Amino acid sequence: MLHLKHEEVLLRFRFALLSALLLGSFATLYAQVPDRKSAELVPRPPMGWNSWDAYGLTITEPQFRDNVSVLAKTLKPFGWQYAVIDEGWFLKNPKDLKTPEKVVYELDANGRYNPVPERFPSAIVDGRNQGFRALGQYVHAQGLKFGIHIVRGIPREAVKQNMPVADSRFRARDVADTSDPCPWDPTNWGVQDTPAGQAWYDSLLAQYAGWGVDFIKVDCISDHPYKPTEIRMIHNAIARTGRPIVLSLSPGPTSPSIAQEIIPYAQMWRISDDVWDFWKNVRHAPRSVHDQFELIAAWAPYAKPGTWPDADMLPLGYLGPQPGDGESRESRLTHEEQQMMVTLWSIGRSPLILGANLTKLDDWTMKLLTNREVLDVNQSGHDQRQVAREGDTVVWISSGKGAVRYLALFNLNDKDKKIARTYSFYNLPSKTYHARELWSGEDRGTSESIDVTLPAHTCILLELKP
Repeated sequence: MLHLKHEEVLLRFRFALLSALLLGSFATLYAQVPDRKSAELVPRPPMGWNSWDAYGLTITEPQFRDNVSVLAKTLKPFGWQYAVIDEGWFLKNPKDLKTPEKVVYELDANGRYNPVPERFPSAIVDGRNQGFRALGQYVHAQGLKFGIHIVRGIPREAVKQNMPVADSRFRARDVADTSDPCPWDPTNWGVQDTPAGQAWYDSLLAQYAGWGVDFIKVDCISDHPYKPTEIRMIHNAIARTGRPIVLSLSPGPTSPSIAQEIIPYAQMWRISDDVWDFWKNVRHAPRSVHDQFELIAAWAPYAKPGTWPDADMLPLGYLGPQPGDGESRESRLTHEEQQMMVTLWSIGRSPLILGANLTKLDDWTMKLLTNREVLDVNQSGHDQRQVAREGDTVVWISSGKGAVRYLALFNLNDKDKKIARTYSFYNLPSKTYHARELWSGEDRGTSESIDVTLPAHTCILLELKP
């Protein structure tokens, strides 16, 4: 993938945010309400698993089913429900993608990608490739929801062969904009904003709806480059299927200046470039956990039923055997840093999409992912916001049920940090609270203030009751 330099990402984000504020559009965006169907489709941040961080382009059906089994048996009771096959499911030789002239694709008679039978044998029914229909049924039988990843556009191979577009009078060359490739993916051409282009997306989403897809992650569409016409066409195509399908846009950083344009069409959108298992990263990409605090805080007002700014997947636990970045490994993040990541994503109400190989979860990681009270902050909190940043000490608050408040304190420093503040300093409505730490379960008693020393790269998450 193409990555922007870290400094450029921050400059672009800050400029866009300042522009929105100066134009008065931020207030408009905050008041923008997604349509009722979006709010009903995703009333809470989606929680699930995606194959990219552990398998990259190489996921196979047995590997996917093994992960789905763990997801259903151990994580579903805690709210994890989406199982998503990421990029490359239509590539017969996925490891050759960097040399695209060698790549062999699996296409149907109408130029649409199909899963490769050698990798996904259940695709073949009665001698024909029926796509992910059987696999979608398997996921649904586990009480889960099924998702796939695509790159926007139309397969270059379909255009080369000028294949017909299903249920239309058009052919692939009527659809394609060959001047508009994805800069970092060699598989597809862009799609023209014409009746032929809409017919293409209609045929594509009809195919996916027939497979039982509940979640579609569309890449190369929300930034570098941003393609608003294709977002609209995909949204319209989803609506025409009559199937409730979550639309997730990628990659980031999506600009705040376009939020009002995407809110009516998508339920998730990436707010940053790819995040991997770095506390800090000396390279310009990928992004690190440390990088995400500023972005998640800026996007927090948009996180509400129907619209969920996406801080990217959680690279926790074991990442392998073929991760989308680097060699197979246990997460480079320490246990404390992984806990900070889950805490920030939770109180900021980002979608929680796991990247770990679920078949290799250890007891510690399992406990990290099944702390029901922490997950409730993500799923049921509201009015979430960062209220203080003093150097590398960051503080968030959120509201729970009734008078309950949540307070998260993060020490981003490389040494211990003592924090001694009254609760009123953090704009909490009551002077006195009874505090309980949600990760440890520790009862911290009733007081007017917080007095704690946090070791480097650690946090606490308090439930506060007046």
